[in-house]
Amino acid sequence: MMTLIDDFLNNITMYRLVLYFLIVLAIVGLIYSMFGVIAMDPIAYIFSFTFLLFAGYVANWFFAWAFDAPTNVESVWISALILGLIIAPPKNIIDVAFIGWAATLTMASKFILAINKKHLFNPVAIAVAITAFAINGNANWWVGNAAMLPVVSIGGFLIVRKIRRWDLVLGFIGAALLTISIAGILKGANMITFLQRSIIDSPLIFFSVIMLTEPLTTPPTKYLRIIYGALVGFLFAPQVHFGSFFTTPEIALVIGNIFAYVVSPKYKLILKLKQRLQLTPDTFDFVFTPDEPIRFTPGQYMEFTFEHPAVDDRGNRRYLSLASSPTESDIRLGIKFGNPPSSFKRNLLAMTPDQKIIASQLIGDFTLPTDATKKLVLIAGGIGITPFRSMIKYLIDKNEKRDIVLVYTAKTDKEFVYKDVISEATTKLGMRVIYNDSEVHGHLNPTIMSQEIPDYKDRTYYVSGSHGVVTSFEQILKDMQIPRNQIITDYFPGFA
Repeated sequence: MMTLIDDFLNNITMYRLVLYFLIVLAIVGLIYSMFGVIAMDPIAYIFSFTFLLFAGYVANWFFAWAFDAPTNVESVWISALILGLIIAPPKNIIDVAFIGWAATLTMASKFILAINKKHLFNPVAIAVAITAFAINGNANWWVGNAAMLPVVSIGGFLIVRKIRRWDLVLGFIGAALLTISIAGILKGANMITFLQRSIIDSPLIFFSVIMLTEPLTTPPTKYLRIIYGALVGFLFAPQVHFGSFFTTPEIALVIGNIFAYVVSPKYKLILKLKQRLQLTPDTFDFVFTPDEPIRFTPGQYMEFTFEHPAVDDRGNRRYLSLASSPTESDIRLGIKFGNPPSSFKRNLLAMTPDQKIIASQLIGDFTLPTDATKKLVLIAGGIGITPFRSMIKYLIDKNEKRDIVLVYTAKTDKEFVYKDVISEATTKLGMRVIYNDSEVHGHLNPTIMSQEIPDYKDRTYYVSGSHGVVTSFEQILKDMQIPRNQIITDYFPGFA
């Protein structure tokens, strides 16, 4: 069963999964309103979502035009659907004005409340917070109820499994429930009833899997995400207040966004194509010139948005490893093209220098250890070599020698790329390389690995490649009795 789920998740982008999930929630809510499960007028419900989608689209178009910035219709629909799920349908003209302002402010925040072309706050959270202070209009988070919880939980599980942000979500839920429990104990409340109401009849789960995990406003590394989740979880608890000022879910998230920015400033770069090199029949190296310098750690990745016509169901955004080293001024991406390629990749291949591609959200813990004495094995499957190209080039340019064995596997010898950088590392740094052509030599196994790397138990392993490659090598290393804390894997929230 889990294999089927993972196969499904590996063939859909994160944003498209979130969009489909929100559409399902909106449909379920409509059905519940029609049968009286939730107390909402179905006509007002339909009007609310329709108006929010229309107002959001128009506002986003206007601000994109005014700021001469690229737009993403997928994110417009996601934001509008979230607003519909947390704001009750309007009952009068004042309520209509409220949801209209909420939709407009949500889109405006992406362009106006931005630093280095990167929005600072979760768009929905900041919009709802502003409307609460400005026009006294509040979100009631109606999606947080017992009837909606089963659907929210199933969809939420799929999303978090897809993006692998259990650290963030569990840190948030743990901190929220701990804070709520302490408040309940101090009040002498019935803890079973108290916690039941806090989980079942609250937006806790929806907030954690949809709002909290919004990737553009979360920290880039595991430990910072845990702290971020715990901070927002503490502030999320309805009992938390400062004098007469009580926090709300949206205010908790806005404060968390400020923390996230302070500890991990974000980038939003406009890239221009400088060079396109064909490395193999189906693999290309794209070299871009950024509009400003970027500081990153070798092995990290970014989100790339590329506007293009006839966007397919994989969307117009991708997470891609930076193949370039921080010592290089250009941004380099190694991309493998399937048959048929997605609309994103097809248009990328036909890209001209005058077109723009946007890079944002620098992320990743898949980086070299700070302890340069650690002995490493870098395992790359196919195009999974890209983060290792970044690391190896960095070590070459810094003349930093480390005890590294590179295990590079592909179907045929023709699929090996970046051999110039790898060869330079073997000469200058003494790096050892094991090329494995699986069609000729077969697949690697624990016996071969242990023979090729005699001190294999003393090494830390970095594994990068497709989901299948990573899973396969994780099993090989497990069979070699390598402890889990000596295995680090690369993973992207969305696959192309």
